[in-house]
Amino acid sequence: MTLSLEERERFLAEPHIGALSVVERPDRAPLTVPIWYQYTPGGELWVRTGAGSRKARAIRTAGRFSLMVQRTQPTVRYVSVEGPVTRTAPDSRERSWEMAARYLPKEKVAAFVEYDRARLGEHFLIHMRPEHWVCADLGAF
Repeated sequence: MTLSLEERERFLAEPHIGALSVVERPDRAPLTVPIWYQYTPGGELWVRTGAGSRKARAIRTAGRFSLMVQRTQPTVRYVSVEGPVTRTAPDSRERSWEMAARYLPKEKVAAFVEYDRARLGEHFLIHMRPEHWVCADLGAF
């Protein structure tokens, strides 16, 4: 039921919608929000977010976050990673395009990038090194 290193990294590299969780306040459960992400096996995971967003402020304070991705077909499979922020970087049109192209049909990417750059405000990139993995494939059930 558990996944090999290669299987979990390959699964995380697929374009799933992630559930990002980060401790926002010690007296509350973690803030959990859906997010697009990018990952290359063996590398760092990165997300784009608004510079003033709740999640950005919480990640800056906590210095780490977790991300869980899942599927339900053809089998239930999930991968959850947690780790430290390794760096932040300015956003760019190229990174916006890369992320949109990962999740949207080809013919929708240009319009989304224009909307994103004009209407959604300044973004930046947050890179995380996966340190802790939890994963399973419940395909036998």
